Formats: sequence, C-alpha cells, structure tokens
Amino acid sequence: MRGIKLSRAFFEAHGRPMLEEQFPELLPLLAVGLFGAGSECFGYDDETSRDHDFEPGFCIFLPGEELLDRRAAFLLERAYAKLPKEFEGVRRSALSPVGGARHGVMRTEEFFRATVGMEGGRLSTERWLTLSEQSLAEATNGAVFLDHFGEVTRLREMLASFPEDIRRKRLAGQLLLMAQSGQYNYLRCLKHGEPAAAQLAVAEFVKSTLAAVFLLNRVYRPYYKWTFRALRELPKLSELAIHLEWLLTTGNEPEQAEVKYDAIEQIASDVISELTEQSLTKANCGDLEKHAYSVNDEITDAEIRNLHILAAV
Repeated sequence: MRGIKLSRAFFEAHGRPMLEEQFPELLPLLAVGLFGAGSECFGYDDETSRDHDFEPGFCIFLPGEELLDRRAAFLLERAYAKLPKEFEGVRRSALSPVGGARHGVMRTEEFFRATVGMEGGRLSTERWLTLSEQSLAEATNGAVFLDHFGEVTRLREMLASFPEDIRRKRLAGQLLLMAQSGQYNYLRCLKHGEPAAAQLAVAEFVKSTLAAVFLLNRVYRPYYKWTFRALRELPKLSELAIHLEWLLTTGNEPEQAEVKYDAIEQIASDVISELTEQSLTKANCGDLEKHAYSVNDEITDAEIRNLHILAAV
C-alpha cells in the first residue's frame, strides 16, 4: 500500500474517530492531511523507500494560539501519540509527545513558515523569486483529508503555482542558461579538448531544460531524484525525458558529440515551440538566448522585468 493511501486509511480508521469522540468542539478549527517532505507525499514511494520514515501517520494542523491554546494542542498531541502503534502490518515510528518532524500535531503557520518562509499568510516578491521549487512542491503535494477551518486549503491554493510574472522571470533565466550551456558551450568545450567540461555543460543544459519544462507546465519541480519520474507524468514535453536521459548517460566521442549537439538543438526547438504555443515569446528563431530576453520583455511588473535576467535562477 502506498504511503498516502496508508495514511488516509489510518486516519479514517483511528484518527477521525479519535477527533470526533474526544475533541468534537475543536473539529471546526482543524485540518488533517499528509503533505511535505518524503516520497510518500508525492506518491513516489516503493519498497526501497520503506527503509526510513515510512509509517501510518498523518498531520493535524492547528490555527494560532488565539483560537486554540497550548493546553488544547497538548491534549491533541497526547491523543495522537496514543493511536495504535501498528496498522496494516506497518509499525509507527517512535515519537516524542509533540509528534514527529513529518507527522503529528503542528501549527499551520509554523509549517508554512518552515517550508516556504511564509509570513502573515503571504509570500513577498523576493521570496517568490528565490524560493526553491522543491519547497513549494512540498507545501502543495499530498492530500488534505479534512479542513473544516479552511486555512490550510486557502494557503495551499495560494501557493499552487507561480504568479505569472514570477513564472516568466524564472523561465527567462532558465532559457538563457540552456542557450549558454547547450547551444554555445558544449561544442566549445570539445573544441578546447575538454570532454569532461563538455559533459558538465550537458548536465547544466539538462538541469535548465528540466526547470523550463516544469515552468511551462506550471508544475513545481520536486527534489532532483524524483525529477525525471515527475517529468514523465507532465502533460507537455514529457517526451523529452528519454532524450535528456540519453544526453546525461552517453559520452562525447567526436561522432557521438555531433549527434548530441543535434539532440540539444532538437530539444531547444521543442521548447521554443511550446513557448510560441503559450504566447510567451515574440522571437522568431532557433536561438534560445533571444527567446529568453523576449520572455523577460513581456513581464508586466516593471520592477520584476528590470531585474537581472538571472535574478530568479
């Protein structure tokens, strides 16, 4: 059973009855779900990932102390700790009285502050520009099982995708890096007799391409070890996965280098086609650098537009 399914089943079997029987007066203030760090929150867990942090558990999110005081929070923590130690043949991890790092009772505000640096229920423009997509993915993945108060759902919806100007700024920077590493530096490194540097250029091209593709899909890029899996599930440009993987896993002998460069140009062409499809660029060429500046030029907010093109990467 996948971790998130196990979590939901554990909540329905034991968590919901505990809350309804012991804390009916608090239910209107609570949210329950499972999201954050960990492969189970993305639905990527398997037998291998069960060697750590795999258990039947869930998170109970509380509002601020002005609505739910510390004593009530303590009683919830104690009740959570007393839930069955094993479920569906899987043992729960040993927890402190205040729950574990990934499961248990926590304040909504503290979770979103720790995950994405949110203050006062909002993110500043600077945070939107510099925050890692992994952090945003962890704040918006998984599932909410119940949310009577609505605060958790509201914050997750607010964080669900980049504001458009932020998306374009990040995209412009990644396109420029794709141009520099793949269209320009790859062959130059080989001409300098530096095959290792050429492969580093390929790696940088792949990383920037991955970032651009996720931005074009309006989906946050997860932790690197899950990026290719997530890429294969995207609705747009998922077919690039096999080509990007090939670039990373092949050498740079002269005859192969020519094929690799052709692959880089084809990937660039596919990305440019999607840029055009989404009306993100006015450039009409195969040069990713020109498209990068065109994307940047279309940013509405002058302050964001006038930042260095690499300000968000």
